[in-house]
Amino acid sequence: MRSLTEILAPVAEDLRSVDGEIRARLSSDVPLIGTVADYIIAAGGKRLRPAVLLLIARALGYRGSAHVLLATVVEFIHTATLLHDDVVDESELRRGRATSNARFGNAASVLVGDFLYSRSFQMMVEAGEMRVMQILADATNRIAEGEVLQLMAVHDPSVNEHRYLEVVGRKTAALFEAAARIAAVIARTSPELEEASSHYGAGLGTAFQMIDDVLDYSGHAEDIGKRLGDDLREGKVTLPLIHAMHCADADQRRRIERAIREGGGDFSEIARIVQDNGSIAYVRRRARDESARAAAAAEQLPPSAFRDSLLDLSAFGMHRDR
Repeated sequence: MRSLTEILAPVAEDLRSVDGEIRARLSSDVPLIGTVADYIIAAGGKRLRPAVLLLIARALGYRGSAHVLLATVVEFIHTATLLHDDVVDESELRRGRATSNARFGNAASVLVGDFLYSRSFQMMVEAGEMRVMQILADATNRIAEGEVLQLMAVHDPSVNEHRYLEVVGRKTAALFEAAARIAAVIARTSPELEEASSHYGAGLGTAFQMIDDVLDYSGHAEDIGKRLGDDLREGKVTLPLIHAMHCADADQRRRIERAIREGGGDFSEIARIVQDNGSIAYVRRRARDESARAAAAAEQLPPSAFRDSLLDLSAFGMHRDR
């Protein structure tokens, strides 16, 4: 298994250009905007959504420069969602350091998130592609709907796998899917390859979210950059819990339901129930199915080093620990 750095090597120069574009586009004559935006961007991250856009665009033969601009737009939208998520979830730690809301306050985080959204739409107009604007506007709307659906499901033990997947499809997979489809649009590819690209993004995004949810019950805090069990403390019902409730005995089910309603309980006990009922293994199997769906879609693209990286990226997600 190649490392993420090795997988992304074919677009390393493009990713450096994206980083430069990010810095340039954060400029504002309002000092607090630059301070907060710099803080969240400097926290790093895998840049997976921009990387998907860059890899697919290159795999489809794109030779222009709009892919860098649009990859930056995608990263700004993602960063805005993180700023808003951390406020809603009252999170204090992300990627191993204090969240922006813990550092600067909720108001600053929400408003800088709004700035990033509005800056993204300014940049979309620059690209001059109506289809691209439509795709990103629709994706941003779907993300907001996903956030509301997740809020409605908080502390609700009746959430099932269908409702979970509905949230994941909107909240997480939508931006991966949009990034992949945009790449195909600017490459002027066929409708069939555009659909294949979109399916790749959706499968990859869903798989990554499932593994994130697994790591919240089986990872290491120093690796994932946040406390284990944060989802449970926030009352979020993710797939490991859903499966465990389905398979557990009556007493275990009551303990899980109580922990969900109260937003906590004995996390080590709940994690043991999740493990004992094979729920971690189940979610990993479901994630592998989504990863295989992404790989099958990528196989439809023309052979190249970029396609090889797309295939490796889908496999990488199944073995990561952060």
